[in-house]
Amino acid sequence: MQSVACALLAAALFGTALVTTHTGLRHMDALSGARVSIPVATLLFWLAAPVRDLSGWQIEAAIIFAVVGVFFPAAVTLLTFAANQRLGPAVAGAIGGTAPLFAVLGAAVFLGEALGIREVIATGIIVLGCALLSSPDGTAAGGRPQGALWLPWTSAVLRAAAQLLSKGGLALWPNPFAAVLIGYSVSAAVVWGAPLLAPQRKGFAASRQGVAWFAATGVLNGGAVLSMYYALSTGPVYIVSPIVATYPLFTLALSALVLRLPMRPALLAGVAFTVAGLAALLTR
Repeated sequence: MQSVACALLAAALFGTALVTTHTGLRHMDALSGARVSIPVATLLFWLAAPVRDLSGWQIEAAIIFAVVGVFFPAAVTLLTFAANQRLGPAVAGAIGGTAPLFAVLGAAVFLGEALGIREVIATGIIVLGCALLSSPDGTAAGGRPQGALWLPWTSAVLRAAAQLLSKGGLALWPNPFAAVLIGYSVSAAVVWGAPLLAPQRKGFAASRQGVAWFAATGVLNGGAVLSMYYALSTGPVYIVSPIVATYPLFTLALSALVLRLPMRPALLAGVAFTVAGLAALLTR
């Protein structure tokens, strides 16, 4: 029950963060937003570190957490922000919610977790839901950029990889706070350091409103990742990953209430199929 509760909390925080991201992107670009949100969360984790238990240090686990930090949340955040900007929060959230497709398969192959007929059927339902979400009438913005769907799909694959690697690291050192502290520290260095290597790097474009929204996004995403790691430390991937991936439900509800996003039939059907597939994965 603890892992289920933590996974549900992570889903709620991730879903809310997509909406604050969408608002923040009205004032700042995706890279500048990531350079605010990730360091804000990292700073909060370091401020909390002195009162947290970091005993039982395991160098192998620390290396795994650092490797995860190279692409999660760094690359995943940039992909999510960009997908949010080009596709809207509902579509970006729903397609990004297919991470269990890859996480459950990966857990079966690399972690030895069970994968039966129920998981196979659920996978087909999720694919159908995402096909509906990818239709022209299923976009939040009314016109789907033809080359933008790779953004949430890549984010989903990387989220799954992060869950699998983190699960392995937590098996060596069951300390979710250490995992998020190390991962976020590396990610903060990546989002600030990587653009410096580009010949024509984009400068940091800030605005008061944008910084405020992305700071809130950082707090929400940081709390979501920490909750997810707590869930993974006590529960299997095939349970935690599908629950976390239900965050489109929260995104959809908030988008309708706050952003007044039009809920087209194809979008609603796509979300329904996707969530139904995730529920089938969860029911055992």
